[in-house]
Amino acid sequence: MSLQDRLIDSLGSFATRFNSYRYIMAIKASFITLMPVIIVGAFSVLISNMVLDSKNGLASFAALGFLADLKPITSSINYATLSFLNIGAVFLIGIELGRINGIKTLFPGLLAIICFVSVTPTTLQMMVDGQMHLVTDVLAKQFSDTKSLFLGMFIAILSVGIYCRLEQVERLKIKMPDTVPPNVAASFSALIPSIITVTLVASFGFIFHRITCIYLYDAVYQVVQQPLESVVQSLWGILMFVAQLFWVIGIHGNQMVKPIREPLLLGGLCSIRSWRSRSSSRRW
Repeated sequence: MSLQDRLIDSLGSFATRFNSYRYIMAIKASFITLMPVIIVGAFSVLISNMVLDSKNGLASFAALGFLADLKPITSSINYATLSFLNIGAVFLIGIELGRINGIKTLFPGLLAIICFVSVTPTTLQMMVDGQMHLVTDVLAKQFSDTKSLFLGMFIAILSVGIYCRLEQVERLKIKMPDTVPPNVAASFSALIPSIITVTLVASFGFIFHRITCIYLYDAVYQVVQQPLESVVQSLWGILMFVAQLFWVIGIHGNQMVKPIREPLLLGGLCSIRSWRSRSSSRRW
C-alpha cells in the first residue's frame, strides 16, 4: 500500500471515529439548529451599522437621516439573538445529548441551563456616579453571548452526562402509582437525579472558585477559548488547512471541523460587534 493510500485510510478512519463521538454529534446538531438565529443576528448587525448608523451608515446622509430612528429595532434583534446565543446552545446541546442517551424530553436542555447558571457569578460591581455599587442576582452579558460558549458546552456535557447516568439507577427513581399521568410520573422520576446533578455541578463551581480564586468562566476563556480564537480567527485559521486536507480525500472538511470552528468564529462576530459599539460611543 502506498503512502497516499495509507494517509487516506488513516484520515478516513479518524473522520469516522471523530463524527461518531456523541459530544461532537450533539454540538454539530445544536449549531445546525442555531444557524437561523446566527444569520438573523448577523444581518441585524450588518443593517444596523451599514444602513441605520448615523455616523457610518446610510443614515449619515441628510435625506436618509430618518433611518437612524429605526436603529433600536435592529439593536433589539441583535440583543435577542447573538447576546443570548450561548443560552440557546447550552439548551440544544443538553437536548441532543439527552436524545443520544435515550431521553426524548426537553428536560436535559433545561437542566443544562440551570447547571450553567449555577457556576456563573451573579454578583457584579458597577461604577455609578463615581462610586462602586454591588449588584446582586444578575447575569452579565458575557455569560449569555458567545464569549462563554466553551464553558456552556463543557457544563452542558458534564451535567447531562451525570444526569443520564443517575437516571438509569432505579433506586434513585420515585415510583408513582399507575393512575398518575405519565408526565407527572416522569417528573417525579427525574427529581432525585436532578437534585444530585445540580448540587454536584454547583459544588464543583464553588470549590473551583474557592481554591483558585477565579471563576470557571475565566479559566475556560483565558486558558482554552481565547488562545484558540486567536488561531482560528487568523488567516491560516480562516483558510482552515485541516478542513482542506479532508476535502482532498473526499471527506466533507467543513463538517469535520465545524464543532470546533463554529464557536470560535462566533466569538469573533461578537468581538466585532462590541468594537463597533465602543467606536460609536467614542465618537459621541
